[in-house]
Amino acid sequence: MSTLESGTIPRSELPEPEGAPSIDRPAAAHLASKTSAFIAEHVIPVEREVIVDGRIVDDALRLDLQRKAKAAGVFGPLSETRYGGLGLDMRAQALVLEAAGASLLGPLSVNGSAPDDGNIHLLRDAGTTEQKERYLAPLSAGDTRSAIAMTEPAPGTGSDPSMLQTTARQTDSGWVITGDKHFTTGADGADFIIVVAATPAGPTMFLVDHDNPGFQVGRRMPTLDHSIPGGHCEVTFTDCEVAADAVLGEVGKGMLYAGVRLAPSRLVFCMNWLGLAVRAHEMAARHIVGRSSFGVPIADHGMAQAHVADSEIDIEASRGLIRWAAEIIDTQGADSSNARHSASIAKTFVSEAVWRILDRSVQLHGGLGVCEDHLVARFLVEARAFRIYEGPSEVLRWSIARRVLRPFR
Repeated sequence: MSTLESGTIPRSELPEPEGAPSIDRPAAAHLASKTSAFIAEHVIPVEREVIVDGRIVDDALRLDLQRKAKAAGVFGPLSETRYGGLGLDMRAQALVLEAAGASLLGPLSVNGSAPDDGNIHLLRDAGTTEQKERYLAPLSAGDTRSAIAMTEPAPGTGSDPSMLQTTARQTDSGWVITGDKHFTTGADGADFIIVVAATPAGPTMFLVDHDNPGFQVGRRMPTLDHSIPGGHCEVTFTDCEVAADAVLGEVGKGMLYAGVRLAPSRLVFCMNWLGLAVRAHEMAARHIVGRSSFGVPIADHGMAQAHVADSEIDIEASRGLIRWAAEIIDTQGADSSNARHSASIAKTFVSEAVWRILDRSVQLHGGLGVCEDHLVARFLVEARAFRIYEGPSEVLRWSIARRVLRPFR
């Protein structure tokens, strides 16, 4: 029995869901069903064009899919209703985004994909009224795209924020930002970028418009995944001047805001990728029922059934962790220690469970599993980075252990 299960952690450290605001589960389930129908009709056919035919995932494709999502009434699970979104809490998002995640392009089509998902949450919590009107409203409506620049080339910051090298110097008129970033998701074509830079008061977040002459997008890094508009880019800030009102939140509190952003963002990743794993699991089950070897359907072989059972267990365990963490965020806030802890647990487990499910799906397809005509090979490759971004599994395990051990020290 684990420490959490045995009850040795003080009650103050555990979630208290009693008395939590209720959500309309039937309405959320109905919306998830509508989302599934939309994905099947409009998105999965385009997904095949991307995977098999090599169609580029660009803004023209994004805008077309999002226009159809709006017409279908499934656009904006992360956005507030005043911005044309659905106004869902995290528990409802768990149902809807799993449905959207059934396709690689599903989260993008409903405006629930990275990095915009986390930036929507960040701007909602930390933005001023003017910043919300200028940046959050069009981002929530799908009229713009965004990026966030945190990770830096060595010896700069990666998982360790104390290694931050990009700096911001205050001037009479605002700030001057200087530094290099890489793995900046969606930077090519983003309308604005949120950059984390070191100041004398501590790390600080700034909003930088795409046409700022001090901001330059470099090459797209040749990564395994290809389904994100704008790619993963190297970007440079060279004497990049911004006004005083470009500060997002308070000066010196950039890491605090990054922490608030992380719990919901990690959970959204889990919801989206679990949806893809569920679809791959179903594709594998359909394949082995319809194909025989050694005189019987593959589905009747014990080893194949073991793969199916293990994937089913991983799916249900992942759903449980996602919905547990979602309830904590809804009832205790994304900035609570319980939210960070539960989201770290969910992200670690789900990212590895998704990989296992997709790998088994490839195996159950046999030779066809490594052929992109059958899609699961591309699913597996695209999902590999999930165990690294928004916190590598090793770093998350370290932070989880520290929280568990803290009361005993």
